[in-house]
Amino acid sequence: MSTKQSIDAPEKQEKLKRGLSNRHIQLIAIGGAIGTGLFMGSGKTISMAGPSIVFVYLIIGFFMYLVMRAMGELLLSNLSYKSFTDFCEDILGPKAGFFIGWSYWFVWVVAGTADVIAISSYVYFWFPDISAWIPAISCVLLLVGLNLVSVNLFGEMEFWFALLKVIAIVAIIVIGAILVLTSFVSPDGHVASLANIWENGGLFPKGALGFFAGFQMAIFAFGGIELIGAAAAEAKNPETNLPRAINTIPLRIILFYAFALLAIMAITPWNSLDPGASPFVTTFAMVGIPAAAGIINFVAMTSAASSANSGIYSTSRMVYGLAKVGAAPKFFGKLSQNRVPTNALLFSCICVLLGTSMLIIMPSIMAAFTVMTTIAAILLMFVWTMTLFSYLSYRRKYPERHQASKFKLPGGTTTCYITLLFFVFVIVLLALEEDTRMVLMLMPVWFGLLYVCQRLSSKHHRKFDFDAARYTDSSHDH
Repeated sequence: MSTKQSIDAPEKQEKLKRGLSNRHIQLIAIGGAIGTGLFMGSGKTISMAGPSIVFVYLIIGFFMYLVMRAMGELLLSNLSYKSFTDFCEDILGPKAGFFIGWSYWFVWVVAGTADVIAISSYVYFWFPDISAWIPAISCVLLLVGLNLVSVNLFGEMEFWFALLKVIAIVAIIVIGAILVLTSFVSPDGHVASLANIWENGGLFPKGALGFFAGFQMAIFAFGGIELIGAAAAEAKNPETNLPRAINTIPLRIILFYAFALLAIMAITPWNSLDPGASPFVTTFAMVGIPAAAGIINFVAMTSAASSANSGIYSTSRMVYGLAKVGAAPKFFGKLSQNRVPTNALLFSCICVLLGTSMLIIMPSIMAAFTVMTTIAAILLMFVWTMTLFSYLSYRRKYPERHQASKFKLPGGTTTCYITLLFFVFVIVLLALEEDTRMVLMLMPVWFGLLYVCQRLSSKHHRKFDFDAARYTDSSHDH
């Protein structure tokens, strides 16, 4: 979300509104840590890795915390930076800004499509005969209408969506603990017990290959954690709110991922879960609590809607920012009276609707979901990698800023290199799996397209001096 216009334009009407309070920022951060990948995709990851999936989430969560600390130090090193696209462009150059801006836009178009596909599967829980297109189109139209109003409404929606997710996961953990303590017996004879976690083949029942196979879907589950950086342009008091949100990431990961999945696998043996459905829903259906299953299904559906809502918000701001620097058509740089980038918003939503055609192409909802999440995971790793490259360059280019920083990346360049090696490791894992390898091989097509577009648009690029907080070639009106 490159929003340089917000500090450059003299007219108040031409600025994105700083309408997100600490309450909004904290819950957007929590919502970003509880994505559709956890509610919808964890069934498949559990089937791949068994109980060791908990370690997968903890490992990824550790590295994501480091990425967010690097992003936090960069954003606070110069308050003219309004998102990660800004510091990438300033530190690595305009070409890097172009690539990361459009790639992040594509991430959320793809992720938004995956979320809409997930919503269709949740609706099937109540209406098994309904066409998948009806909930998909209805969801997009609803979110477009809500996003057109103002950023304040976006913040409010995310606050309540995220609160629902938190309540649901805490309820799952509490109910799981009660069922284990009372040795609850499900209708199919399963006894709720902590022993269910390790008694069906141990913690690593699928071996090392199964453990590694769980990383792809788990990586996607963390998509959205960087939204805290993307929301910086519309946040109040970033010096206080940004570090506070980032520093609570480890606690959120332990609570929302580790404890929730352990609770599910304690209630029902991991090998009894349906990999094609949400384990949060099927667990309560299997233990004979249909009302609870329906409630969890509703919460999981709102979780997907929350993620799609975040995607629509992010993509519209990203295209708006790209238009302000000449990296997208000028048409997308217009704001409505409510200071919402309407044209950029509608463009992104049309792309999400087009993406739902995967429901026709793929043999099942989970197959379509897997393809979309793989694309998103690869592009997210590209965005996170560019953030780390920006950090390494920042340390060389602005050593005085690093010394003055009150929010330094722990371990500095050492942890940065270790995290980069981790992303290389995950890419290798994606190349080993047949369904993810196909998507990985197609990604050079996307980057080739970006290269051509960047070459064509480079003559329109507006250079921005982030230290002076102004355009250096403002005579060029794009």
